[in-house]
Amino acid sequence: MAKPKTTDDAELIKEWPLSTAATLGSSVRAKGILLEIRARLPLAVRKSLEIEAGALTLAMAETAKSAFRAASSVVSNALEDIESLPVIPREIQDILTISTTERHRWLSDGRLPSAGTRTVKLRGRARKITFHVFDPRVVEDILDRDMVTVWREEDAEATAEKRRRAALKAKLTRSLKTKAKTPSKLDAGPDDASRSKPLGWEEFCRDGLLR
Repeated sequence: MAKPKTTDDAELIKEWPLSTAATLGSSVRAKGILLEIRARLPLAVRKSLEIEAGALTLAMAETAKSAFRAASSVVSNALEDIESLPVIPREIQDILTISTTERHRWLSDGRLPSAGTRTVKLRGRARKITFHVFDPRVVEDILDRDMVTVWREEDAEATAEKRRRAALKAKLTRSLKTKAKTPSKLDAGPDDASRSKPLGWEEFCRDGLLR
């Protein structure tokens, strides 16, 4: 199979700029769009489509006019609703600048709403993986309102409260253990009882005043 033409030696070239609404300002998202559209093209021409300077570029040889027209049509049709393409995990982490742990936590507690799941087969492997995807407009709203900062502050406050409660619980436990080790008056032995008699008790008994 002939090597796909690059923009330097190709005679047939077409570009499609990607809007910010589509990429959400993320190079990872832009690469994801490229891979999504490549998957819709025939295997022989997939690598003829690249992304350069924020635009998809299809470059093929002059002799491949028919394949070029067909590929161009596929790309154009795919881009019609590309802004609604679900956001996958690695993309949302790049867009919102969050960690995998934060994504899992906020997805679990409902702050980061899922738009459903997607199952894919890993290249060269038999097993499949399923993961949550996200609505790009919801992600855009989270980004615009800087909700990540709010959620991180909420998490910090929750962590501080948990530590405060844990410290109080530990203090109470130590206090109870200390009390358990201290003998009460009811448990006092003979020596303790003698020490608890009022002053002059021995003389009182010796003089027979209780007889």
